[in-house]
Amino acid sequence: MPEKIIQVAIIGFGLSGRVFHAPFLHVHPGFSIRKVVERNTIKSKEIYPYIEVVKDYKDVILDPEIDLVVVASPNALHFKMATECLKAGKHVIIEKPFTPTSAEADELIKLAESCQRKLFVYQNRRWDGDFMTIKQILNDKNLGEIKEYEAHFDRYRPEYKAASWKDENLVAAGVLYDLGSHLIDQALQLFGKPKSIFADIRKQREGSPVDDYFDVQLFYDGFKAILKAGMMVKIPGPRYIIHGDKGSFVKFGIDPQEAALKIGMMPGQKDWGQEPAEDYGHLVGEFDGKPFDGKVPTFAGNYSGFYENVFQVLVNEKEMAVKPEEAREVIRVIELAYESAEKKKMIEFRY
Repeated sequence: MPEKIIQVAIIGFGLSGRVFHAPFLHVHPGFSIRKVVERNTIKSKEIYPYIEVVKDYKDVILDPEIDLVVVASPNALHFKMATECLKAGKHVIIEKPFTPTSAEADELIKLAESCQRKLFVYQNRRWDGDFMTIKQILNDKNLGEIKEYEAHFDRYRPEYKAASWKDENLVAAGVLYDLGSHLIDQALQLFGKPKSIFADIRKQREGSPVDDYFDVQLFYDGFKAILKAGMMVKIPGPRYIIHGDKGSFVKFGIDPQEAALKIGMMPGQKDWGQEPAEDYGHLVGEFDGKPFDGKVPTFAGNYSGFYENVFQVLVNEKEMAVKPEEAREVIRVIELAYESAEKKKMIEFRY
């Protein structure tokens, strides 16, 4: 057992709190879930009998024994709740997207510094197996100099149904904030800040009050990154398509961790995060300076890496894996994408 046990509260137990946070906190020996905020149910206690369910997040803020708060509430509440938690002396994890605006992100970053608290943003898909594999391929220059990068997060939900607040006309709702924050974060991690952006953002489903399709293009010196998501994709295409001057990499399928978590599996079980061989990406390029044409085994995905880093930061003062300043840049890209789509023109980046 670690010498320090971090006492945690989770605000919200919808998909985010239930699937992406609680299981990893539960299995990590350095964390103890003390409280979960649920207004109308006690689903968290049915899964984790040892926790206390409270209806008001103020009960979390006022609890002196809580060290860390996970804000897994609707996007519009991220800024308000994180602000109150930081002022109460809590470290904070905010589910992506960080905040609705980059100005709010800047304010939270300054507040965390002044309160001497840590502010984390849950950009968990940096620990997708396919993304980690792509990072290695690019680092090893297996494709040479990159000329075009394309990433998709497609689904097939052709009929609009307000299944959650993400599909309602609320602040920071819609697919660009929801799924775009993942694809943008990955692109920024691979390539850094772009020079300019062009975006096409639409409502494809009849009756949808929020965007459910985007095509965001980030322009760099010598190449561009194309980021797309839509709800009308019945036959999934490749998730990643990358072309370089020495070869190409094409990858179908998606990291299996989310599907496993949704059916109640706990992280760390045998073959966790390992996808089937038929989903391995196809690379035509070079390995060790020699021509290569074949499948590349996908790294095992590991969202636990995020929480292990949180523990190491709080206990051993290690470097943050996801810096809030990086998450802020994701929000800035989203803001400029909306500006580009509204004006129907290329936008030079302004940070």
